[in-house]
Amino acid sequence: MTVSSEHGFRVSSAVLLLIFFSGLIAGGILTYYIASQQINGLRNDISDLRSRVSTLWGFQNVTNQYITVYQNATALTDIYEQVKDSVVLVRGITSTEIVQGSGFVYDFSGTPVVITNYHVVQGTLNVSVTFSDGDGYAATVNGTDPYVDLATLIVDAPQSEFKPLQVVNSSTLRVGDPVIAIGNPYGLVGSMTTGVISALGRTITEDITGGFAIANIIQTSTPINPGNSGGPLLNYDGKVIGVTAAIVADSQGLGFAIPSNAILREIYALVTYGTYTGHSYLGLNGTDMDYDLSLELGVNVTYGWAVVNVVPGGPSDGKLMTDDVITDMNMTRIKNGDDLASYLEEHTLPGENLVLTIVRGLQTQNVTVTLGTRPSP
Repeated sequence: MTVSSEHGFRVSSAVLLLIFFSGLIAGGILTYYIASQQINGLRNDISDLRSRVSTLWGFQNVTNQYITVYQNATALTDIYEQVKDSVVLVRGITSTEIVQGSGFVYDFSGTPVVITNYHVVQGTLNVSVTFSDGDGYAATVNGTDPYVDLATLIVDAPQSEFKPLQVVNSSTLRVGDPVIAIGNPYGLVGSMTTGVISALGRTITEDITGGFAIANIIQTSTPINPGNSGGPLLNYDGKVIGVTAAIVADSQGLGFAIPSNAILREIYALVTYGTYTGHSYLGLNGTDMDYDLSLELGVNVTYGWAVVNVVPGGPSDGKLMTDDVITDMNMTRIKNGDDLASYLEEHTLPGENLVLTIVRGLQTQNVTVTLGTRPSP
């Protein structure tokens, strides 16, 4: 009995071990099968996701290409057709010559006027305006401001000739924005050029300003030539953001335009009173600061605007001195003369108090100046 029991126990143990190992093998096979199915499913999901991403990427590329083509081709032709009849040829006769420039139609409270540069009509004995259809009419210089090189004309023409453009705020412009200029370079009527805004907040000085800077100027790579003066600088919505005004002699791709904010600020006074008297005046002459000048003056700043001389009897007389360095206006940093002129033009009026932060030697202090009105050029 004992031998038989031991033999039976050994057989039962072997069977149990066989069943156990068989279970392990079967479980492993089942686990492998399930895992394989899951992996295949994940691979299919990944493949499907890749296909979807590829499809979306391809759609995005097509969309971008479409937009690029639209901006570079269709949009430009559409904009030109939209605005070409609003741009005019301005022709004037002086005592010594015939001058030509450009202009555009603007609706001032129901009264159509033509906006152009002051230097186009300066000294003219009579002026005419010719529309895109070739019809020309006598015009009268209605308002002028040499300090921003703007003029408004009243044209004796039928109402049907006037197709005004919309003037929009230029303060939202950014360097790199695409722009369009339409005008009459060298008398070639209705010429269109394109470019980008290459800088903002420039200042330029023309003979007509009596040495004062025209502030907050737009610099553009758009080709501008003699005869373009007074024409509109447009954004890609066909809205006016500036008035083309000047070029640098012998330069390539360096033109300047009066910002549209100057039009919006002055148009009421120009049309109603014939002039604008809101240009603030500090009564100072100066120069831009730099590292070398800071060493020469013995100051600890390399930016700002250094006073060269104070106009006797002017608003700053008795307040500022030669070699003072203006670094802030009303807590706004002033890096150079461009900043100074632009701040005065955009943010101040004659009669207002202006707080100047100045560096005098090694001392920094605030000085309050009551702004005057800029004298005639």
